Amino acid sequence: MLKEVIKQLKWIGQSGFIINTSQNTITIDPYQSKCCTLSDIILITHPHFDHLSIEDIDRFRKPSTVIITEAQSARKLSGDVQIIKPGEEITINDIKISAVCAYNIDNDNPHPKNNNWLGFILDFEGVRIYHSGDTDLIPEMDTLDVDIAILPVSGTYVMNAEDAIIAVHKIKPKIAIPMHYNPNLNRQYKIFPGVGIKEDATKFINGINGVCQPIILPCSPVGY
Repeated sequence: MLKEVIKQLKWIGQSGFIINTSQNTITIDPYQSKCCTLSDIILITHPHFDHLSIEDIDRFRKPSTVIITEAQSARKLSGDVQIIKPGEEITINDIKISAVCAYNIDNDNPHPKNNNWLGFILDFEGVRIYHSGDTDLIPEMDTLDVDIAILPVSGTYVMNAEDAIIAVHKIKPKIAIPMHYNPNLNRQYKIFPGVGIKEDATKFINGINGVCQPIILPCSPVGY
């Protein structure tokens, strides 16, 4: 089943992913994606523009779409919007969606813990997927039990590759996938803070060989 889930997992750039289950399509943090899949569920981790993009959400949603997010993001959205806090869970169409903490250790950074911004764990068809949201290496990762971990590697306002490697050692997933980077950028040219580059993902992948199966997903066409 894990192999089948990976086949249905699509990276659409930055922290955006599409997950197709047997009966539902789930989209997480779509941002400047040139592809579009009408989704049953949209998950938004927090209100920063590269995670909460109204333009992208409107392209991915349909009248019946349920949007699950935290309180600050919910105020910017319309339709069937459900608010969730870390430690809470919602079940929709046999998909259990658990909210987990995502924050910077230093509260002066852009993702303070008291904002209650989100990572998500999706539990369906016998597989648990962790999308960390924008986060540092945090103590809450010690208790996670997941099959697939999707982690940022850029190192600006989120974990760098070295910390993401430590996170994998703590979480012990079967599969780990890097996000929050653009494979088309080099070290001399970053469009805005927080976007990592291919080198960040490569460092992460090389650092977790032997711990779990590392996977770099191809990126669907995305504009930055």
